Amino acid sequence: MFKRKIYNKLLEWKTQEDGNTALLIEGARRIGKSTIAEEFGKNEYKSYILIDFSIAPKEITALFEDISDLDYIFLRLQAQYKTELVERQSLIIFDEVQKCPLARQAIKHLVKDHRYDYIETGSLISIRRNVKDIVIPSEERKMQMYPMDYEEFLWALGDNVSYSMTKKFFDQRKSLGQDLNRKYLRLFRLYMLVGGMPKAINEYITTKNLRKVDDIKRDILNLYEEDFMKIDSTGRAALLFKSIPAQLSNNAHRYQITSVLGATSRAADNLSLIAEMMDSKTVLVSYNVNDPNVGLSSNVDLTKFKMFMCDTGLFVTLMFQDRDYTENEIYDKLLSDKLPANLGYLYENVVAQMLTANGNSLFYHTFETATSSHYYEVDFLISEGSRICPIEVKSSGYKTHASLDAFCEKFSSRILHKYLVYTKDFQKEKDTLCLPVYMVPFL
Repeated sequence: MFKRKIYNKLLEWKTQEDGNTALLIEGARRIGKSTIAEEFGKNEYKSYILIDFSIAPKEITALFEDISDLDYIFLRLQAQYKTELVERQSLIIFDEVQKCPLARQAIKHLVKDHRYDYIETGSLISIRRNVKDIVIPSEERKMQMYPMDYEEFLWALGDNVSYSMTKKFFDQRKSLGQDLNRKYLRLFRLYMLVGGMPKAINEYITTKNLRKVDDIKRDILNLYEEDFMKIDSTGRAALLFKSIPAQLSNNAHRYQITSVLGATSRAADNLSLIAEMMDSKTVLVSYNVNDPNVGLSSNVDLTKFKMFMCDTGLFVTLMFQDRDYTENEIYDKLLSDKLPANLGYLYENVVAQMLTANGNSLFYHTFETATSSHYYEVDFLISEGSRICPIEVKSSGYKTHASLDAFCEKFSSRILHKYLVYTKDFQKEKDTLCLPVYMVPFL
């Protein structure tokens, strides 16, 4: 069991809510939702019952078709799972709750009964067929869970110092020095390769074999593709997913859906499909902002977006999923900082992942140059207080940032800080903060 930051949030929910809400943990498959819920039940309650609806017998799922007699339901659950429930000291976990929509609907009455606490976990929670004909309970508190972030990855490796030390340099706006920066960059590149899936991290810790880690990630990608077939049986969603690396490598200003699905695909259908892919939590979508200002979400163009993956480790594997691991040099090249320039979008993906884990929605902005011969593009925009912070991402140590400068000149009154994210040491260049990529979590 790896240490996860969400555990403290679960403690806050238990203390503050005192059974007045159920907690729904949303997230992609294989990120550790079930594990953390069960660990929480073991540590924080006198007893717990975990109902895994992906394998629960029919007589258990049938209990939620009629919830008029809760006493009977609780007796049946205790008998089935051989666990005694203690009033206000027990937790019931509905795992993979999307498989039993009626159990989710029953939360309203179970919470009102107030005998026990409830945690729900699942993926594809909001997909239409999983909420059809049920009433979503207002007593349900949602909490997002993501793949293990960089700090959690370091904890898993037994490193409890590097992240906090880096934070001190960031807070003091000081250079780390070449040697320390190289050390931290190598650690971070290892995180990019292994990723944040607990099973992949465990495989790396156990074997130190990146090929075996790659096999784990391929298995997870296959599960994701199966999920996309559930969303869309025509295979369009799976095709859009598999095309993410190719779309980013084209360096286009948006995801070109028609190049993947064909010119006859309907715009309305495409937008609906993208929304359901986002609900799966396996992809991250960054929208183009027409007028970059505070309240970024109110100025988005839903037809112009970029798509990233929720985990950069999976992204690396998806890039070369059609090749055998032994033909793939990406692992050695990334670890040794010899990544070709045309693979720099890996860094964009990991920045998108880190910004999302920090609670940011993803936005970017493009605009024409003075000659209209090409476009400027700012990779990410985040808001802070009443102003915005543009972020430009480089896959190397180059400090050129024409797009960032042009953006800040055009919208100077709206800018709080401007950031260049790259692979060299921390540096302040006039009003631009040049950050090594491992400092992005501190933004």
